[in-house]
Amino acid sequence: MVTLTNAENALKTVYLGVVSNQLNTNINPLLGKIKQSTADVWGKEVRKLAPYGLNGGIGAGTEDGDLPSAAANNYVQFVSSLKNLYGTIEISDKAIRASANNAGAFVNLLNAEMEGLVKASSFNFGRMLYGNGSGIIATISDSDDTTQTLTVDSVRNIMEGMVIDIYAGSSAVAGLTGARITTIDRKLSTVKIDKTFTLAEVTGTLTMSVQNSRGLELTGLGAIFDEDVTTLYGVDRTVQAWMNPYSVDMTSATELSDISIQTAIDYLDEVAGSTVDFIVCSAGVKRAYQEYLNTYKRNVDIMNLEGGYKALSYSGIPLVSDRFVPSGTLYLLNTKEFTLHQLCDWKWLEGEDGRVIKQNAGKATYTATLVKYADLICDKPSGQAMLYDITEV
Repeated sequence: MVTLTNAENALKTVYLGVVSNQLNTNINPLLGKIKQSTADVWGKEVRKLAPYGLNGGIGAGTEDGDLPSAAANNYVQFVSSLKNLYGTIEISDKAIRASANNAGAFVNLLNAEMEGLVKASSFNFGRMLYGNGSGIIATISDSDDTTQTLTVDSVRNIMEGMVIDIYAGSSAVAGLTGARITTIDRKLSTVKIDKTFTLAEVTGTLTMSVQNSRGLELTGLGAIFDEDVTTLYGVDRTVQAWMNPYSVDMTSATELSDISIQTAIDYLDEVAGSTVDFIVCSAGVKRAYQEYLNTYKRNVDIMNLEGGYKALSYSGIPLVSDRFVPSGTLYLLNTKEFTLHQLCDWKWLEGEDGRVIKQNAGKATYTATLVKYADLICDKPSGQAMLYDITEV
């Protein structure tokens, strides 16, 4: 007979390794390129020395003259708190009892829950890679409390089933918590939630975040390329100019071309000594580049990436689109400069008794939670580039 003990053992010995591998390599092509390490993790923080510039102890001289004076490498210390990443599954007592005498049905039950966890995690962690750590997934411009409908600036980071909180202005306290998104109209950029919320009741800009995640997400590309983020990893970017990436406004460009891409690649190579090995853009930008290739009768080369992803090839560099890249944006990255620093790999959250499956208080349901403590660090922000305001197709 199938019991909770069987489920415990299956989650620990069978599913953990498989799901951990999927979450680490297969949820997003960019994540698959980024190394993961437990190095430089001290307590609840990532602390690492980042070198910049050149060692100054070099020079030419006469045969019997003075040797160059020693001038050691330049370093700054990066400090960032480890972010708490969670993924929770829930199984009802009724479902467990219904499959108690059928091992196959029980396996199907666990498979379905784990597949749902991987799917939700793929969306959420992929979104965080391109976020700025604020946790804001949309800005709300209007609401209709009669139909429980919110009008947002973009639905790029939103999916049906998400549980969200709504904040007003700079308030650290949510004006509405635990609302679930029921439907999304992607043409009108509206979402319906299962709770009533009236715009007139609050003041300031309204923003939407995933439940309990406000200001607690990974330090993604958005933080690196956002000019308003003046302090990155505890370093003042107005003082340390090398902490700022290369950005080009493409508003006046008639089209996205090989020349505009190559110019950014050459700049990173010549100025920052950085080699681009990954290009990622919005879907509309990818189509614009494909149109450019078609217009000039250029061949479209396809590359196969780890995790089963396919990419266009720009001079041997993979070029992929990702739904979480802002519209009109193309990133040129040296992924060797990125590390996902982690306290440990994915683990089940265990209680004092060592069990990973716990009953929800007052409910006939059980939950199990995967956890990872990590943050994303870019050792050389100046070695990354962005083309923005590209005309999409």
